[in-house]
Amino acid sequence: MSTPRNTADDILRCARTLVVAGGYNGFSYADIAAVVGIRKASIHHHFPGKVDLVRALVVQYRDEAEAGLAALARHHPEPLDQLRAYIGFWEGCIGDGSLSFCVCALLACEIPVLPPEVAQEVTAYFRRLSAWLAAVMDQGAAGGTMVLAAPPRVAAESFMATVHGAMLSARACGDPAIFGMITRPLIDRLGAV
Repeated sequence: MSTPRNTADDILRCARTLVVAGGYNGFSYADIAAVVGIRKASIHHHFPGKVDLVRALVVQYRDEAEAGLAALARHHPEPLDQLRAYIGFWEGCIGDGSLSFCVCALLACEIPVLPPEVAQEVTAYFRRLSAWLAAVMDQGAAGGTMVLAAPPRVAAESFMATVHGAMLSARACGDPAIFGMITRPLIDRLGAV
């Protein structure tokens, strides 16, 4: 039995695709209405304004990321394997085109012009991701399976910046393989015990 379609979910899915393609200002409700096959008034019913829509999208994205990070911990007990799986997730998404760029990384580029409600949610995403990475790295270093060149928080920020920069390079060059070329050495350096 199939699940009935939910208009709000369809709107959010479409908005995610449009944000990844062109950022916050790269789409309008008219664009969503055309893709989803509804009237703009229907979008306003679910999300009164664009700020409401993109804020809801980022909250949903953060919730999905939280669930994904928890799944990594469950399926990969070793810290280094969690980081490999994290990079592997993005490498797969970029390679098959299912999610070619982190929604929050793209929106972070626009923070100076984003509405404060959206910017706050994007910042919260990065704080949470950084905290998770730092905890994984701290655990790996304490267990002797990782070598950190800096304290865990600094190493986490560097790791996160490199992963997001690799997304940018892969996109700019139109070559998904660049992502792995940049990120694989991160794991090699961390695992050099």
